[in-house]
Amino acid sequence: MRSTAHSALKLLALVALVGALPAVLAHGHDDEGATNMDTDMDVSKEDPKPDPDSYPPTYFSHTEHVAEIYAHIALMVISWIIMLPTAVMFSIARSRYTLAIQFLFLVTNALGLLLGITYNAATPDLYPNNAHHKLGWLVTWVVSAQVVISLISRIAGVMGNAVQGYGKEEEQAFIPVSTEAMVEHQRMNNGLFSSPYRQSNDSGQGTEPNTESLRSNSLSTAVGPESPIELSDRRAHYEDDYEDLQFKSAEMLSSKPAGSFIAKFAGKISTRAWKILLFAYNFIDRTILILGYITLCTGIITFGRFFEGHGIFSGLAHWIKGGIFFWYGILTLGRWSGSFGELGWAWNVRPKRSSQKWRPTAEFVEGALIFVYGSTNIFLEHLGNAGKEFSPQDLEHISITVLFIGGGLLSMLIESTRIRELLNTTVYDAALSHPNHAYNDQEREALETPKQYEFSINPVPALVILLLGIMMSSHTQQSMVSSMIHKQWGNLLTGASFARGFTYVLLYLKPPRSILPSRPPTELLTAFGLIAGGTIFMASARDTVSGMIHYDLDAMFFYTVTMGFVGLLMAWVVVLLALKGWAVRKESSRSAKSWALASRV
Repeated sequence: MRSTAHSALKLLALVALVGALPAVLAHGHDDEGATNMDTDMDVSKEDPKPDPDSYPPTYFSHTEHVAEIYAHIALMVISWIIMLPTAVMFSIARSRYTLAIQFLFLVTNALGLLLGITYNAATPDLYPNNAHHKLGWLVTWVVSAQVVISLISRIAGVMGNAVQGYGKEEEQAFIPVSTEAMVEHQRMNNGLFSSPYRQSNDSGQGTEPNTESLRSNSLSTAVGPESPIELSDRRAHYEDDYEDLQFKSAEMLSSKPAGSFIAKFAGKISTRAWKILLFAYNFIDRTILILGYITLCTGIITFGRFFEGHGIFSGLAHWIKGGIFFWYGILTLGRWSGSFGELGWAWNVRPKRSSQKWRPTAEFVEGALIFVYGSTNIFLEHLGNAGKEFSPQDLEHISITVLFIGGGLLSMLIESTRIRELLNTTVYDAALSHPNHAYNDQEREALETPKQYEFSINPVPALVILLLGIMMSSHTQQSMVSSMIHKQWGNLLTGASFARGFTYVLLYLKPPRSILPSRPPTELLTAFGLIAGGTIFMASARDTVSGMIHYDLDAMFFYTVTMGFVGLLMAWVVVLLALKGWAVRKESSRSAKSWALASRV
């Protein structure tokens, strides 16, 4: 026993000596070796700075007319980040203040354009044939056309104070309707739009549309009497087919400036043309913020002179993908706030309607977008090295797109109710194998559908983003700054995925039971991670990293600035959605008290 303990002590001493030997040898080296080791560590920590003369001149470093360009930037930020989103929210709510905000946007945008034109005339063209100038003019004309449609339609009465989605029809007073068609319309709908006044060609001798003298004609006898149920069905059918139209009486038209040029012009526009114009107006409402975002991004690229020549491929790859994650985060924040609650996307129970049509779940849409992204991007990963052999890095990127294809397809299959029913076939067969069995109460409860089936819990989209974040966090890069930036946005996407996973855990334990948005707090973390991760993703492009190194900006500087920007942006998005809710309530003449009471019913 004693000899065994002695041998063990000798063995431990030998292991300690061997372990300490490298430290002793390192300590015995001269100071020159230590200096060399410190130098090697410094080289690994800091990238060599390129020659300043090799970096092209940019608008950012241009010293002339600085006040004009920064005033241009400030006005464009006010126009496209403050004024235009506010106008879009009011427009969707059909607010009476929409036109005023739209004109205010046009004024600030025009001032910004004027400063941009004078700056371009006074400075050299440092970025020839850039996309920002062309795209800026395009979106300006698009918004101007929308404002013109808004002005004409409001004067014509097409876009009054009606609120979409709240049972009020948009007013359309300029559609020509014959007297015979109005008589038949009022007769069949039991005076749905009847007026206490007689028509101008009525003599008062039994020729009112609802009198018996008109009901005795051949047309009325051919139709025959209708029961109240049939009449109700006909009215419901009418409201479904013409929910966007409302005919107005002559007394209501008398208050409009019929003699104005715009009113005369609006009266000459056909019904089909108005449908096209209103569709274009609503389409612009839903897309103009994304177009404005792209325009601001191209402005940043032009200001820093990024992605010229062959660098366009790296720029497109990083800025498009980063922009997708950015807007994915905005969408997530909107869902948390209650947007798309009528579809059940706000982590709520979808409100029941008389005509319940199929609507995709939010997870199905996420899976479809992931699938389409992977399917299209798999052919674009080699554009940067077109004509050359596939490098290991190209194969890494292609593998990521394959992950997106498989993950998106799996997510869509999981969201299919038909697929889930087929997966339950064996259980159904087992339950039906004894049809004569008398079930007790406990067994009858086991036959009921689980409450988790009422809500979509699909972690596959979050898993795909989680794997993407992990892979990009350890992706090999050409410089230390680039590696740090990739790790930053990879960690943010990983955190967003974990937060989404916690959301599903909460919902699985207690599925939502209300039509109101449940607002899981973890989704705020998801939105923050996606928006911040997408923004830093855009900054990880090769030219952007080279610009940061040239101007002595380290990775943490951009990281901290992005965090502050994302915090302010999320607060502004919540304010915008609250403004939309306020505008909807004001136009629908419902007080906050009545809405609070309705939410308790």
